Amino acid sequence: MSSIFTKIVNGEIPCYKIAEDANFLAFLDVNPNAKGHTLCIPKQEIDQLFEIDDELYLGLMQFSKKIAAALQKTVPCKRIGMAAIGLEVPHAHIHLIPLNEMDEMRFLNKVTMTKDEFEALAKAIQNNL
Repeated sequence: MSSIFTKIVNGEIPCYKIAEDANFLAFLDVNPNAKGHTLCIPKQEIDQLFEIDDELYLGLMQFSKKIAAALQKTVPCKRIGMAAIGLEVPHAHIHLIPLNEMDEMRFLNKVTMTKDEFEALAKAIQNNL
């Protein structure tokens, strides 16, 4: 059965897309820890991050670095945190989270945003790529 992320890649489920290339997709997390919380995924459905072959893994890190730089230009924060937890969706992914305090990485505190706020933020990050 396809993961929710594969359904997003295939266009079966909408997302607030930040960037995409032949191998990777970045989109806003709809249950964000902080404004700008973004997920970077390989388009290929691979369950765990460390199961990815070396070339694709390095490509995901390079793609995520580019997205993190755009996030930092867009969302006021001290730095961009990165996490690869992988328990909630069986599809390798990287969380990029704008941070001003450590609690924003704990996945306990969530922020609420409207559809219009998500769309405007996605566009603003795209403009900084």
